[in-house]
Amino acid sequence: MSAPVLMVRGTLRQYRHDFSGALADYAAAQEQDADLAGAHAWRGAIYLVQADYTAAEKECAALRRLGRTVLFGGCAGLTLAYTGHLDQAYRTLQQALAASSDDDHRLWLHTRLGEVAAWQGQFATAEGHYRQALAIGRDDGYLLAAWCDFLLDRNRPAAVVDQLAAWESSDGLLLRLAEAETRLKLPAATAHRQALDDRFAAARRRGDTTHRAEEARFYLRLKNDAKTAVALAAENYRVQREPRDARILLEAASAAGDADAARPVLDWLQASGFEDAGLRQLARQLSQSGAVR
Repeated sequence: MSAPVLMVRGTLRQYRHDFSGALADYAAAQEQDADLAGAHAWRGAIYLVQADYTAAEKECAALRRLGRTVLFGGCAGLTLAYTGHLDQAYRTLQQALAASSDDDHRLWLHTRLGEVAAWQGQFATAEGHYRQALAIGRDDGYLLAAWCDFLLDRNRPAAVVDQLAAWESSDGLLLRLAEAETRLKLPAATAHRQALDDRFAAARRRGDTTHRAEEARFYLRLKNDAKTAVALAAENYRVQREPRDARILLEAASAAGDADAARPVLDWLQASGFEDAGLRQLARQLSQSGAVR
């Protein structure tokens, strides 16, 4: 199988959360072309999802050796962010942004800079990055989800409704729309909650487990079923271990009074040094509950 075909299959596999299969495809592509930057970038991204930061750093180093300044900056910036170096991460991502003229790269970098700035507590800066990403004018589900999560965290649900009015087809974005509508007590919230319930049930019937984090959030925030939410969030965290995955597990464990379920996240926070104040506060509350063994 040719390297381009392996790259396509690897990308499809990682979108289905078959991370081991995707890593194998990218490795096979690299056997044909050791300098295949895309393979290094995707492998680095998967290792970050899995919280394997040593492996991610090796892929970042390969991108630097290949002279791929923007890809290296994105890879290294996120690795720094996830390992307790937010200030350095922000500078590294900014340097990558300054070096990029590609709109897709710039959208992604502004989005991740927005996340890092929010973790730093620099909310005006974060909003500026999100708005610059939106101004590029590309439809991007990750950007819209991150932006609307930021708005919800800042208690601005009306802005979420305005932003997502035309995005009901996306499960992840419909979740955020329904959450905003529920907060505002809008009539549309009932139908959207039912649509999400139906979609998650259909996904379970066909064995699709790629949206466990969103389903956990649905059960926690919109169905008030913390017991189911914590089980889903724990299952998700065994596969995906990015900060947003850690957050839903901490929130669900706190609501369920099941601090032991959050032990993997508490261990990750201790080992990584991740600096987000919100996650740290949730972790302290759980640790102080006296229920963690």
